[in-house]
Amino acid sequence: MQEDQSNHYFQMALRFVNNTGRHIFLTGKAGTGKTTFLRKIKETSHKKLAIVAPTGVAAVNAGGTTIHSFFQLPFGAFLPGNENVSQHSGPAINNHLTMLQQMRLSGDKRKLMSELELLIIDEVSMVRPDLLDAIDAVLRHFRKHPNVPFGGVQMLFIGDLFQLPPVVKDDEWKIISRYYASPFFFDALSLKESSPLYLELKKIYRQSDASFIGILNNVRNNNMQQADFTALHKYYKPGFQPAVKGEYITLTTHNSKADTINQSELKKLPGKIYSFEAGIEGEFNERSFPVERSLKLKEGAQIMFIKNDKGENRRFYNGKIGTVKKIGGDEISVIFPGSEEEMLLEKDTWKNIRYQYTQGTDKIEEETLGTFTQFPVRLAWAITIHKSQGLTFSKAIIDAGESFAPGQVYVALSRLTSLEGLILYSQLQPNCISSDERIVAYTSSEPAYDVLQQQLAEAQKGYLYAQLYTIFDWSKLFSAMEEFVASFAERQIPLQGKAKALAVSLLSKISVQQEIAGKFTKQLDQLLPEAGKDGYAIVHQRVEAACNYFSKNLNEEFFTPLKAHQDDMSKRTKVKKYLKEVHSIMLDLLHKKDQLEQAMKLSSGLVKGADADTLLKEMKEDIPSSRMAGIEIAAKMKATKGETHLISLQMFREGKCIQQIAEERGMVRGTIETHLLKFLATGEIELSALVTEEKISEIRKVISELGDTGSAVLKEKLGPDYSYNEIRAVMNDHRKKSEERTFSK
Repeated sequence: MQEDQSNHYFQMALRFVNNTGRHIFLTGKAGTGKTTFLRKIKETSHKKLAIVAPTGVAAVNAGGTTIHSFFQLPFGAFLPGNENVSQHSGPAINNHLTMLQQMRLSGDKRKLMSELELLIIDEVSMVRPDLLDAIDAVLRHFRKHPNVPFGGVQMLFIGDLFQLPPVVKDDEWKIISRYYASPFFFDALSLKESSPLYLELKKIYRQSDASFIGILNNVRNNNMQQADFTALHKYYKPGFQPAVKGEYITLTTHNSKADTINQSELKKLPGKIYSFEAGIEGEFNERSFPVERSLKLKEGAQIMFIKNDKGENRRFYNGKIGTVKKIGGDEISVIFPGSEEEMLLEKDTWKNIRYQYTQGTDKIEEETLGTFTQFPVRLAWAITIHKSQGLTFSKAIIDAGESFAPGQVYVALSRLTSLEGLILYSQLQPNCISSDERIVAYTSSEPAYDVLQQQLAEAQKGYLYAQLYTIFDWSKLFSAMEEFVASFAERQIPLQGKAKALAVSLLSKISVQQEIAGKFTKQLDQLLPEAGKDGYAIVHQRVEAACNYFSKNLNEEFFTPLKAHQDDMSKRTKVKKYLKEVHSIMLDLLHKKDQLEQAMKLSSGLVKGADADTLLKEMKEDIPSSRMAGIEIAAKMKATKGETHLISLQMFREGKCIQQIAEERGMVRGTIETHLLKFLATGEIELSALVTEEKISEIRKVISELGDTGSAVLKEKLGPDYSYNEIRAVMNDHRKKSEERTFSK
């Protein structure tokens, strides 16, 4: 589903996430675009973000990682605070103190936690409150903000509470129920301090029939009337058998029943069974496999796609049913109901990733740990209701004869696009349709749309002000330098006394700068509440003066002496680890300089009356010169001989692709692309070697249409199939040719 500009709640939710610091619970009925929203945030947000989910499959489908792996949490229950765990026997249990004592996070992981700005939890309906409080405890601890919920990280919760609930074992619930009112995430103690804004997507894309939508709403809200049961039972047809292959899928409650149906139907087909093995590279946990590792099919098998097709001409969607027409070698062709046109099935690849913070680019980036490559289909005569979540079917048989967990009837019915595709194997009884009253109560307090608009305006202003306070906060630099000074106690390097004296001196100077910055933020406290009255003129004047002072001070008092020290130490031996730490401090200084440039843009934009969207794009879009210097410093930390971009160029000339170079050098793909972009200007690499001709043509067309504007604007127009580096490559080539034409006149 493409983004819908007329979907006002969708667009408002985007602004709340991107332009405020508010915690958000984004929900919506089945088929309202929650997955599309997640993808949009991932593609467009300027914030340093990570996506996590409660299960391996959910994490892979969301393009993120699991909660437990991201936070390195032990399995089991968590008690809040320092509650005594010794009195409990049975299930694995920790309190926050014992959990933190067991954690051994690397420096890179701590840095990632420190730099994180937005954490997205997908499928939050399955997240327990004790797990959310454990996340809160970890973030407060490692971000060194013990009194701020989630350590100051903005939380975006995505899910539908009316669908599948958390799994809580009886022995665990017996213990944690003493602290939590329900097993749902919204009863976490951390949310009592900072309750998320409830935002519900309203526009339903899966169904269009008003009467069916009304029935679904009544099922969801536990408000079924006799007329609703009567309407549904018109489709009660026990023992129904589809006349046409590939039309219907059976939704049932248990894995064993779905497996039995699929295997039984597969055996009925004539011909041999073909087995297609998944290609697994690197690390990929078996519990995260999105489809079977060994996919067994026959000609005539009914299959279902578990991914949307790519590109503009999308031939299938997540949940579309088809039939295997022909199998030959490693090739599978399928047909869809009502059509005899064959489509050749192509394999798809899923990634197992981890997040890492890259100092040089000041970004949180994805590192691929492993891949799983397989045909994106599964046998589909039957599927469990649990696994059908998020899928869309035009025709389905619902086998509801056995017991249901709350929400299962809603999940099953809401997979359908219309009532006309429904078949019931058993009649629905009132006791099978239940919604937890605690969920109904929690979801009944959504603010009105005009109230949300007012809250958005206030939250955007507050977020912009908060950016200024963050920029003039030197605590991160102070902590980094404090750790650097402390490290000399266990260090043995040449000129150690001189090096330590410099470090102590810099720490003292940073302390002074923090004190001065604190006085300036007190001025902001007085100026900002009334700043709009003079069009932010005084605020801009003060911010400009402060930025000039701090920027000059950074250069003269910090960066220059540290750079001289680095050059001196580079001539010594046995200092590689030490120089890496010096480089890290230098990058922190450069990022602070970047922030000062952003403060200038922010205050200037406030004077001009720019809206929050424009201001934040201008602040975050262009890479300042100091950031480019930071990239070079980071590169030198890894290069052994010569400039790192020259090494990438040499490997590229040897015929290695960008992904190969990235893997061999231990870097992310985007960094290698950045290296190679440098050689477009010198003519050592042709544009067509980095970007396909088709994409070059399309990007040039959009540049002609919109002008040589920022890459973020072009990216928004071009969409997710175009990377920022591809766009920048064509932009640089466009500018180069424009300059050549100007010079030749």
